[in-house]
Amino acid sequence: MIGVELRLMLRRRRVWLCWALLCALPALVAVLLATTRLAPAPGQGPAFLSAVLDNGQLFPAAALALVLPVFLPITVAVVAGDAIAGEASTGMLRYLVVRPVGRLRLLTAKLVSVAAYVLIAVALVTLTSYVVGVAAFGFGAGAAAGGAGGITSLSGPVITPMGLATRTAIVVGYLALCMLALGAIGLFFSTVTDSPLAAALGVLAVVVVSASLLPLDAAAAIRFYLPTTHWLAWIDLYRVPILWTAVRQGAEVQLSYVLVAFGAAWANFATKDVTS
Repeated sequence: MIGVELRLMLRRRRVWLCWALLCALPALVAVLLATTRLAPAPGQGPAFLSAVLDNGQLFPAAALALVLPVFLPITVAVVAGDAIAGEASTGMLRYLVVRPVGRLRLLTAKLVSVAAYVLIAVALVTLTSYVVGVAAFGFGAGAAAGGAGGITSLSGPVITPMGLATRTAIVVGYLALCMLALGAIGLFFSTVTDSPLAAALGVLAVVVVSASLLPLDAAAAIRFYLPTTHWLAWIDLYRVPILWTAVRQGAEVQLSYVLVAFGAAWANFATKDVTS
């Protein structure tokens, strides 16, 4: 069942379109920066974007910071919202649930499909932005002078190329988990409605509400538990030594969202009278 869902996901044009658009935005930004040589001042704009002119190896981090607030959540909402509601809107859901695969197995396969989508999406953005960043900005002054080609961490010490690759791989996994939390929420909404658009809008509403509450002092008591609170914790991975506390806490919160949202989706879907 999981293999079937993965193949179905890879055959959908909108999935490939979402991946293409996610990779196109950082590429466009790289072209503009390389052409104008005008980067934001330090502390302004997305994380790391002010430093990419000096070292293209930093561009994957800047690219992830570019797509994280809006574009990546939108694509996850579209894909996750379509998981169950899309089958219902086309009339295929009732045929799926009468097959001897079980609703829990079907729902699990849908979640795995969403997880594969978000992991591939984050990995594609990282890989394409690395190629584009190095092509546009080079490996940095250290590599040009025959050095190791490392980068300066946010704390000051230099991160070696191998250390940079390892940290970036952890970032990919962490952001994939953050987006999987949204995907699980989208899967829940997808079991509530037969409209993929309504399910996607439900996910985006969660993101907007969380982002709106984040800066409010009145929401201080719940700020730690908001899904968007920990999205930028991955930046601490580019410090020496790595500050693991925020990353660990963020991973725990996101994993809790995955478990709770998937449990809610299962509780609703298991008892749902499927007529469409």
